[in-house]
Amino acid sequence: MANRVIDADGHICEPPALWNDYIEKKHRADAIRVERDSDGRDWISINGRMRRNLRPAAACVPWGMDDPDKVPSWEDILPGSYDGGARAKVLEEEGIERSLLYPSLYLIAGDIEDPKVAAACCHAYNEWIADMCRDGRGKLGAVGIVPLQDAAAAAREVEHIARLGLKGACFRPERYNGLALYDEQLKPFWQRVAGNGLFAAVHGSFGALMPSFATGRYDNLFFSHMICHPFEQMAAMLDIVAGGVLEQHPNLRVAFLESGLGWLEYWLDRLDGHFESMQQHVPWMKRRPSELFRDRCFISIESDEAHRLPRLKEMGVDGCVFWGADYPHYDCTYPGAVTELEEHLASLDPALADGVRWRTAERFLGPA
Repeated sequence: MANRVIDADGHICEPPALWNDYIEKKHRADAIRVERDSDGRDWISINGRMRRNLRPAAACVPWGMDDPDKVPSWEDILPGSYDGGARAKVLEEEGIERSLLYPSLYLIAGDIEDPKVAAACCHAYNEWIADMCRDGRGKLGAVGIVPLQDAAAAAREVEHIARLGLKGACFRPERYNGLALYDEQLKPFWQRVAGNGLFAAVHGSFGALMPSFATGRYDNLFFSHMICHPFEQMAAMLDIVAGGVLEQHPNLRVAFLESGLGWLEYWLDRLDGHFESMQQHVPWMKRRPSELFRDRCFISIESDEAHRLPRLKEMGVDGCVFWGADYPHYDCTYPGAVTELEEHLASLDPALADGVRWRTAERFLGPA
């Protein structure tokens, strides 16, 4: 009998219908969209300007960056990335019970300059993804995205996310217009996330131009991709854990996604060490950072990181780790995602392996 498997960090690729049909007409020109230049190449357009720093389809098909002689167009994105029925079929073929869906292009919504456009784009995306999930035969859930360019608008959008039946509120780890995640302005936002039984999902990506560790240093994709995911997540975790967000909102769950697992042990150990020696500088913190993380934080892993689980069990945080397939992005394994996962879980204690397969994801997401 096959093992239960939940994919708690999957993706979609936004179809043209999102920006052509769902976004208010007055904001469509400034929304995130794919446009084709006079040479027949696809690029991202945002804030009414074409951006030639990222070929969108290359990141959104499994072979996109592996073959320099085969440059994909937006028509090449897989139906399972935007059609609920097609995605349900992918899950059945792969042996995945259900999947939680995150954006692709709209992971760079923090680059939208006008807060009203950002709010309109998030509202429309959330409507579209809810419609996609309704076609997924009960196998699909999704997070909504929030316009942290405006803290009040983000809090309002949380209510919309809850009404749509989405699972959580997603945002980037970088600071939107310099706003720290522990800032007083965000208290109503956090209250509404927790009060509606949602989770917060911190999910980064490359290609954004928001001020960050990567954009402040590098313009080479190899360098910026190396650091954008883990460095920003470490900072976001610092803000949320040491900034008092978790202690102020005791029902809040937070996930730190798609940034690898290797940094977690070091970062929790360093946070605990600072708590022990410098607690006077964070008097609002009453519990060790690792305890707060263990109780209400989560992190996603790729299959080949499973060997780190025994050490995390020693630390008491193995119950915070779930698996993400990353379909349909260029670095996912497709077909064969579950086969690859099982190969890496084979040597682990069965209970530890089941935690990664489904148990932790179910605790995070709730029953289907």
